Amino acid sequence: MENLLYIAAIVAAIAFLILCISLAMTLFSLKNTLQSVSGTMEGLTTQLEGVTTETTELLHKTNNLAEDIQQKAEKLNSVVDAVKGVGESVTGLNSSVQRVSSNIAAEAERNSDKIAQVVQWSTVVFGVMDKVKERKTGTRGWTAYKPTPGQKRLPNPNDRMQ
Repeated sequence: MENLLYIAAIVAAIAFLILCISLAMTLFSLKNTLQSVSGTMEGLTTQLEGVTTETTELLHKTNNLAEDIQQKAEKLNSVVDAVKGVGESVTGLNSSVQRVSSNIAAEAERNSDKIAQVVQWSTVVFGVMDKVKERKTGTRGWTAYKPTPGQKRLPNPNDRMQ
């Protein structure tokens, strides 16, 4: 029976040895896995630092752009106000021109008879002026031609009578 006790102790020792060897293998495998995870985490940390730096720069640029847009919007507001003032001025000018036009049209309708008489009299005056011009020239329908310089003049029969 003693032998059986020794055999049981040897079996227990072998089982304990197998257990320790398998536990050691598992721990070495876990060590390698944790080292790999550690390397990955270091890479992620480096990448996150780069992303953080780029994000910070992007935020600064965005803030500068927002300030620039704000300044330009304020300038644009003054331009819009100026255009609005011009529009109001043009509207006022347009209404003034419409009033003047309607007043002129109303006066023209009231004085249409007088205007017609003025047109008739002006036609008569221009006709009389044309007749006066014709009499002053003395041609009465005939055209007198004058010689050009260097050209001989034909004798005029009226010149002999003098």
